[in-house]
Parts: sequence; structure tokens; C-alpha cells
Amino acid sequence: MINLFNNKIHQKRFKSIFLKLGNHCVLALIALIVIGGATRVMEAGLACPDWPLCYGTFLPLNHMNLRVFLEWFHRLDAFLVGLLILSQFILSLVWRKDLPNWLPKTYSVLVFLIIVQGSIGALTVINLLNSYAVTAHLLTAFLLLITTITINQNLENNEVNKSLRWWRILLFVPLILTLTQSFIGVRLSSTWSAHLCLSFNKQCFILNTHKLFAIPISVLIVSILLISIYKQNLFLNNWKYLCSLFLLLISQIFLGILSLKTNLTEPMLVIGHQLNASLLIAILTALIFRNPKLNKKINQSFNPVIVSLNS
Repeated sequence: MINLFNNKIHQKRFKSIFLKLGNHCVLALIALIVIGGATRVMEAGLACPDWPLCYGTFLPLNHMNLRVFLEWFHRLDAFLVGLLILSQFILSLVWRKDLPNWLPKTYSVLVFLIIVQGSIGALTVINLLNSYAVTAHLLTAFLLLITTITINQNLENNEVNKSLRWWRILLFVPLILTLTQSFIGVRLSSTWSAHLCLSFNKQCFILNTHKLFAIPISVLIVSILLISIYKQNLFLNNWKYLCSLFLLLISQIFLGILSLKTNLTEPMLVIGHQLNASLLIAILTALIFRNPKLNKKINQSFNPVIVSLNS
């Protein structure tokens, strides 16, 4: 019995450590996506001509300017994300006896994605910002963000009851649409389609598609908010996430309109647009993997034996 009690204490401590590292990783990933967007908008993707160093050094002080700083800091943040994920993977192996079986396996997927992300980053520089490489780079970053948030939510909300399936599906659809719209946005900037459309009325298909996706996303998010209010319990348990989702939607539409009105010449508007998209994806992912059925969290142990004893 003493051993079970000690195991329970260890598991809570390990859970707390993984949650702290995971939360830092989420923030670093959102920063990575936003800085990547800023690098793209400021045309700084090739500011460092070599990879993984910049001008052959870790800190290129002799060549430092705004563009070099953006590309250098983007790589530094990517290095930090890699360290955080690798640390979590190693700790999950060291403490695997006190952790659920899925945790080390999931962290191994994250390590694989980090390797893929680094490889695509190198190809992006080598291939001189090829549009498909840039899009794949963003896709991998979003996969890292979604997987990390999923792990955090499963650790924080490991309730016995299962989430409402229809609620998850309802949230999953705008998540996929927002991801798709973000990829189209990258294609817009990396192929210069937006500038060609706004300045010469050519190659407008990508821009029109990007704008078109805003309609179903807006309808779905408003519907999710209204349904949650109707169900009451859903809204009460998730009101911070749902209100943030609605405010981000309004802000995203506003920033998108302003960006087009200024012909995408204001970097801060475009960067803010990218930041909002990242936060929308993060909140939708968190909502999908939260348990909306319980008013209070049930702090269950990772160990099935302890769960049965507590129940």
C-alpha cells in the first residue's frame, strides 16, 4: 500500500513536469510559426545563406540586420523547440514505468516530426524558398503544435468519462478548414499570387479560395458557440476557450480585410493574421481533446490499479 501511495506521488510529480514542459513547448511552437510568418513577409528566408549556421557562425553579429535577425531567431526558436521535445522524450523513457504506455510513443512521433521539420527547413534554404517546401514546413509546424496540445490535454484531463463524439466532430471540421486556409495563405505569399491578383488582377484563384474558406469557418465557429450556449453545460465548462475562439474569429476577419485594403504592404497586419490563425488552431485542438461532460476534473492516477482502487 505504501508503494502504491509513493507511485501516486511520483506520477503526479512527473505529470506536473511534463505539463510545464509541454506548455512551454506550445508557446515556443506558436512563436516559431509567427516568426516564420514574419520571416516570410519580410522576405528574410534567405537572409542566412547557409544552414544550420548563419554566415558560418551561431551568432552572426557582423551581418546582423532586421532580416538576418528574423531568420536567425527563427532557427534559434526551432532549436529550442527541438530541445524541449527531445527532453520530454528522454524523460518519458526514463520514467516509463510510472507513465502511460502511449506517452513515450507519442513523444517519439514528435521527435520524428522535429527531424522532418529540420530537414524541410534545410531544403527550404537549399531550394531557395521553394513554395512546396515552405508549405510543408508550415504543415509540420502545425502537426507539432496539434500533437503537443493533444498530449497536454490528455495529461491534464485524464477523466474516466469519454468526451461527446458529436462535439469533437463539430470542432474537428473548422480545425481542418483553418489548417487548409493557412496552407492556402502560405501559397499566396510564397508564389506572389496575392500581389499579382491585387496589382494586376492575375492568378486570383488562390486569393479567392483563401477568402472563400472564411465563410464556412465563420459559420461553424458561430454555430459551435450557439450550440454550447444552448447546451449550457458545454458553455460553462469551456467558456474561456469558446469566447476566445469567437474574438479571434472577429479579429481574424478584421485583419484579413485590412491586409487586403493595404495590398499586403503592412507586415504587422499579415503577421497578426498568421498569429490569429495559429491561436485558432491551438484553441480548436484544445477544445477537441478536453472532456466537456464533467463540471470538475477528476484527478485519476496513470496506473490502472490505482484508478480501480480510487473508484
